[in-house]
This record gives sequence, structure tokens and C-alpha cells, in this order.
Amino acid sequence: MSVLLKYIIVFFVSMVPLIELRGAVPIGTGMGLPWHWTLIVSIIGNCVPIPIILLFVKAVLKWMRGCSVALFSKISNWLYEKAEKNRPKIEKYAAWGLFVFVAIPLPGTGAWTGALVASVFDMDKKKAMLSIFAGVAAAGLIMTFGSQLVKFIVELF
Repeated sequence: MSVLLKYIIVFFVSMVPLIELRGAVPIGTGMGLPWHWTLIVSIIGNCVPIPIILLFVKAVLKWMRGCSVALFSKISNWLYEKAEKNRPKIEKYAAWGLFVFVAIPLPGTGAWTGALVASVFDMDKKKAMLSIFAGVAAAGLIMTFGSQLVKFIVELF
């Protein structure tokens, strides 16, 4: 497999919801790509969908809420109810909370979910984008360190 194809795989994996950079960095490490280029490509790939999500997800959720398909309506209503229940906590920490939420490298806490949260709470899009991008970079550094550590330990044996 060519090096370019490996980077393309890392880039696109980092764009996939729930997997995002948290999966792309270990994949790039496993394919033998240099850690610094893997990190950069993963960060860029993970950040590409964020402006689109911030701009359009609220309209999609509103459409789902009024949709005649019961599943769509239920998902949208559940999301809004969950958001309203947690509104005081989220509004209290706003941009910093969004950064920490995105930076924690656990499934479901990435850039996609962060952008969804920011949209539901009508956060300032520029501040939300900066918080999310910074969180992605922090998560990338954490995942790179962890992946390199695992690689080092595996190479010992």
C-alpha cells in the first residue's frame, strides 16, 4: 500500500463520527506512518466537518423534530430534552467545557458531538469552533502519546 493511500485512509477515518481522530491516530501508527504527520492529517480530517455541522445540524434536528418518521422525531426530541436537562452545567462552562469535552479521548466525546452540543445550545460559532479545534488538537496529542507508548512496548518484545 502506498504512503499516500495510508494518509488518505487516516484522513477519512478521522472524519467518521464516533471513530474520529481517536481511531485514526492508532491506525496511522499501526500502518507505520510518522507520528507527527499522522497527528497533523488526523487533526485536519477531524476538523473538516465541524463548520458544516455547526452551520446545518440545528436545521436538520428541527426538520427531524417535525418529521412524520417517528424514529427521527424521537431521536430529535430525546436530544433536545437531554440538552435542556443539562443546560445549566453546559452554559456555566461554555467554551472551556466544550474544549474539555472534546479533548477527552473517549468514544462519544469528540468533535462531532461537541459541534452538536454547541449547535443545540446556540453557542457562538466562532468560539465553539475554536474550542472544538483546540480540543481535537489536545485529544490528538493524547492519542499520539498513547499510540507511541503502545508501539514502544510492543516493539520491546
